Amino acid sequence: MNAHPRAHTKHKKDELRLVAWETTRNCNLACVHCRASATMGPYKDELGTEEALRLLDQIAEVGKPIIILTGGEPLLRSDIFDITRHGADLGMRMVMALNGTLITEKVAQELVDAGIQRISVSLDGSSPEIHDRFRQVEGAFEGTLRGIDFLKKVGMEFQINTTITKTNLDQIPKIQELAIDLGAVAHHIFLLVPTGRGKYIVDQEIDAAEYENTLNWFYDQKAKTPLQLKATCAPHYYRILRQRAKKDGISVTFQSHGLDAVTRGCLGGIGFCFISHQGIVQPCGYLDLNCGDVRQSTFAEIWNHSDNFLELRNYDKLKGKCGPCEFKRVCGGCRARAYEATGDFMSEEPLCSYEPRSKK
Repeated sequence: MNAHPRAHTKHKKDELRLVAWETTRNCNLACVHCRASATMGPYKDELGTEEALRLLDQIAEVGKPIIILTGGEPLLRSDIFDITRHGADLGMRMVMALNGTLITEKVAQELVDAGIQRISVSLDGSSPEIHDRFRQVEGAFEGTLRGIDFLKKVGMEFQINTTITKTNLDQIPKIQELAIDLGAVAHHIFLLVPTGRGKYIVDQEIDAAEYENTLNWFYDQKAKTPLQLKATCAPHYYRILRQRAKKDGISVTFQSHGLDAVTRGCLGGIGFCFISHQGIVQPCGYLDLNCGDVRQSTFAEIWNHSDNFLELRNYDKLKGKCGPCEFKRVCGGCRARAYEATGDFMSEEPLCSYEPRSKK
């Protein structure tokens, strides 16, 4: 554990904005890209109900971030609605990441009653054949669409999440069209980070050129779709956004680019953290770096004093071409990809084709 008492001056750049909490690792699917390699379990030493409620209390003492209840599949946790209600009562925005297949009419209403404000549902193909192959369970696509119908009936806001690999790269426009047809409010794309089961499909990771082309296409969609769009695990997007805006003679402001103008690429350990099913705090779910254990330290102590978090917040410590890059404060490179490629989470992003104007 790297958390210890230390004088620390709070800066806006490390204000806690998002927490993704792996409420359980149990899952009814077996997705090929899963960072957790989740299965039906059971898994030992998951945080119990009292520990879970205490964790939310501790997070609320640090700030009022968005809490993303994720998994595995959160609906497999019997106390998930008690947890959700507690977080909502503390004044935090509670959202949940589901695969959609376990949502029934009753569950959809329970999500509303428990204070969930948005559900993210994963779709990695626009057809049963492609999505089910990704999820490794026949009927997953139809089950997901059925779950979405129940969400719509109770008026629950939902977004579509898509993990991009070589196998579904050509599907992204079709998935985006499907998201609109389904009534989603947003489409978030995730660029594959080869961790967990994702290591076994590393050959399906798109290359740097495809990465660049995909993010440029995604930028172009801003003016063409009613959906809120966000690129995740794709920090280069925030460099591309500024390059494209400059080329178009547009200033990057909240009015012109919304939240994209006031956030950055990699938020791991900076404005975001991940908490595992056993209470281990990490910069993100893909960066398997133990920054502290909530069973041994308070969340505030870990967030404010973890050596790893403090290093991630010092952009001057970035190495390779990320170090001198003029976009490092808005991009930062994917620290998880750097770690998987080199064993050093501060090394350069391996899937970036951009060359900084000046090099050290």
